[in-house]
Amino acid sequence: MKSRLRLLLALPPLLFLGVFYFYPLASIFITSFTPQSGGGTTAGLHRLVDSDYYAGILWFTTWQAALSTLLTLLAALPGAWVFARFDFPGKTLIQNLTAIPFVLPTVVTAAAFKALLGPGGLANRALMVLFDLNGPPIRIDQTVWFFLLAHVFYNYTVALRIVGGFWARLPNDLFDAARTLGASSRRVFLNVSLPLIMPAVLAAAMLVFIFCFTSFGVVLILGGPRLATIEVEIYRQAVHLFNLPMAAALSLVQMLFTFALMGLYTTLERHCAVSLMPQATASHRRPRTRPERLLIGANLAFMLLLLGTPLMALLLGSVLTETGPALTYYRALLENPTGSILFVSPLAAMGNSLFFALVATFIALFIGWFAAAFLVGSGTRRSTRILDPLFMLPLSTSAVTLGFGFIIALDEPPLNLRTSIILPAIAHSLVAFPFVIRSLLPVWRSIPRHLREAAAMLGASPLAVWRHVDWPILRRALVVGAIFAFAISMGEFGATVFVARPQTPTLPVAIYRFLNQPGALNFGRAMAMSCLLMLTTSAGFLFIETFRARGDDF
Repeated sequence: MKSRLRLLLALPPLLFLGVFYFYPLASIFITSFTPQSGGGTTAGLHRLVDSDYYAGILWFTTWQAALSTLLTLLAALPGAWVFARFDFPGKTLIQNLTAIPFVLPTVVTAAAFKALLGPGGLANRALMVLFDLNGPPIRIDQTVWFFLLAHVFYNYTVALRIVGGFWARLPNDLFDAARTLGASSRRVFLNVSLPLIMPAVLAAAMLVFIFCFTSFGVVLILGGPRLATIEVEIYRQAVHLFNLPMAAALSLVQMLFTFALMGLYTTLERHCAVSLMPQATASHRRPRTRPERLLIGANLAFMLLLLGTPLMALLLGSVLTETGPALTYYRALLENPTGSILFVSPLAAMGNSLFFALVATFIALFIGWFAAAFLVGSGTRRSTRILDPLFMLPLSTSAVTLGFGFIIALDEPPLNLRTSIILPAIAHSLVAFPFVIRSLLPVWRSIPRHLREAAAMLGASPLAVWRHVDWPILRRALVVGAIFAFAISMGEFGATVFVARPQTPTLPVAIYRFLNQPGALNFGRAMAMSCLLMLTTSAGFLFIETFRARGDDF
């Protein structure tokens, strides 16, 4: 009887995944074999195999992801070594700040690089004034290098934390012994450090590759109409060309590649998570020599250049007008200069984002709570080994694929939700609820069983045990999960661009629209909205980091 009651806990998350995850993916699979409209008899999947054009898109998606991964590792490995081996003032704060680019919505990342290196960006404007030039000297707009830089900016902290965290667990004795035996610094790195950290390097490389392979917003905005990854082509085929079978075929290929890559990553991550020497602890030390201090300073300067300048350009772009610094673009967020009834003000888009984020957070907390409760109650049973990775599946599926699946699966009875105002919130919660589970699960499992037993022996009812033992411990984790879900919803773009109604755009969708419209005012509005979105998501992340570090209780 007790096991049956426990199975009821798994019912809400399983129903939620069945309706809003597996059903849309099954619809994509079926649509990929559907003949194209207009009298065509060839299914999208067949055309995908026979066409050199789509093979070129797959090849471009792969090699740009590989090059982005290589550049990210080259940029991050020196910083990973510095953070792994040395201790210096402000280290923890700097580590937290380096993670801000990764938690930014992709449209904000794209807007930041347009503000820095675009034709009217801060760098070009400064160089034109400094050297009295008639045109922008930096011309990388709508080229592959533009979004390659953005990929390095976005994924730098992934490699920094994975490799640096693993490297920090290796004791200095290994390297000191190699130097004592006469090895140079170069040989110590090649023969000792590199072989030991290689599992972490491979895991970081695989994760960065997955992120770049499924990159959508950055490529869509910075790549221009000539460059398209699989994600961007899915969007163009579905939204611009209304070729749903081809979009479905591309989505199917995307899913197969992503699932395979995620499987390989989890295998590498398991090797990374096991310490080579369990008794060893991280050994940081203060820099002793001038070259060590110079090396640390050079790495920090590089981090500031790579991670700080795009964000600073974004902030300056939101306040610098043709007549000087002013809040013109922020005030313009409240205006409707066209007078059109079809115009949706940025303030309304902000309200839409807040509404969707609140609803998505509630759904994610509800579903995530039931899923975590089931996994905790099941212990090490077979059902846990099956359902735990099942609940994580939305994280291994691109948001573009999920959004496309929604529009082809949820547009007819009995699930005719295509025009529902809460559909974006449902899509956001699908991406967010795994984070709620991962926030709750380790805390819930760490509650000592003897605390509950002691309370019960003292006469406390099950409800009283829950109220005075479990809840005070779990509410911190619940707050962390709620902030994660809220921040994810506020910045989600890939699925939202499919499911949001034209009259109810979110802040990321509004930013994308303004970036594609000509005029300094539209560009300035996009910068101002991007700054507001950046502050919202960054504040949530920094709050979580501070909250975890302090260990406060609510």
